[in-house]
Amino acid sequence: MDLNTIQLPAHIITDLYKNVLIDTREPGPVSEKKEARTELKFLGENKKKILILVDYADAVHIPDKQLQFLTNLLAAIKLNLGDVAVFNIHEQNNRNGILSFFKSNVVFLFGVEPTSLGLPVNFPHFQIQPFDKTTYLFSPALHEIEDDKILKSKLWVCLKKIFNL
Repeated sequence: MDLNTIQLPAHIITDLYKNVLIDTREPGPVSEKKEARTELKFLGENKKKILILVDYADAVHIPDKQLQFLTNLLAAIKLNLGDVAVFNIHEQNNRNGILSFFKSNVVFLFGVEPTSLGLPVNFPHFQIQPFDKTTYLFSPALHEIEDDKILKSKLWVCLKKIFNL
């Protein structure tokens, strides 16, 4: 007789495992677990699902000079701060949740490495990178671009492609 094929009657099994095998107690009220959702503070209204990530230690969102440059840049592509979300990742410890929080169609990484966000791809500056239904553009920080005509022109070429201008 094989031990794996022995069949015991139900009353013997309940006697063997009477303490823990089956919980016969009445179920109590189900407690709802509220998901701890961290609200991220950002500049803009994110109406067009365009995320602009920056990294500045000396500003809540973005320094004034870079904000003016960014505003002019957005105006050139017929957008404004209401259309985008500007998020400073400088003091953000959990960067992996940022992309899922914003659910953006387009993400600009100004001085923010793609791999620092948990993206499985790394790509060079000014390469338009589609990934997971989102278009990414990695470039130098805004303060590096604003005074450099070559970097500005490279950024402009990418913006024209992304927004079909």
